[in-house]
Amino acid sequence: MEPQKETMRLNNMSLPHPKTLDLRGRQSVRATFKLSTKAIEALAIVAAQLGIKQKSIFDHLVEDAQSLMMIAREIDSASLKDLERIQKTFVISRKSLKSIERTAKKANASRDALVEMSIQRLMPIISRERERHGIRKRILNDIGNFLDKGLELLVELETDLGNDDPTTINFKNAIKALASAQSEISAFVDKGAIIENFELPRCAVKAKQRNDLGNDLDNHS
Repeated sequence: MEPQKETMRLNNMSLPHPKTLDLRGRQSVRATFKLSTKAIEALAIVAAQLGIKQKSIFDHLVEDAQSLMMIAREIDSASLKDLERIQKTFVISRKSLKSIERTAKKANASRDALVEMSIQRLMPIISRERERHGIRKRILNDIGNFLDKGLELLVELETDLGNDDPTTINFKNAIKALASAQSEISAFVDKGAIIENFELPRCAVKAKQRNDLGNDLDNHS
């Protein structure tokens, strides 16, 4: 027989009590790992492109115990020896840290190697986002051309109809909205410029990547 769960009444609803262990698992802690520059950059790029905090990405990567164990079993330690790594401190959940430590101990693997290889799962997302970045740049150029033509038309309206004509006023408002959108898109494209020169490294993990990782991260944005 399953143990009876403690419940509470709230607005005529019976809800289970939050568990203290689960709440403590969400506490933020600082953890330091020795990672390659590529891995550190990958986290920063995905966070910037998807608008998600690095902590959320990190937690998402390592809280999945099953995928983490698959990675741990397939780590190619020899390929990691040539990597130049630096110490980097991250803010992650206590649950994530315990997941890393538990998996590393069980698989007799290095914590640093486990995190390094877990971040490799982001590479398909970066590849996809690089393509989208190129599309954004192309669209931004088209918007600029469209805005130039709109400004020329606005001058005609002001000359032929006057500044107080409803058509001129409405079109001017539309041009202002387009100019504002162009500015915001341009800022986002500039922010994502780092992805253009990022070299996707060869993955040292033989285990299959989870195809739904990108969608899962999108849902966090």
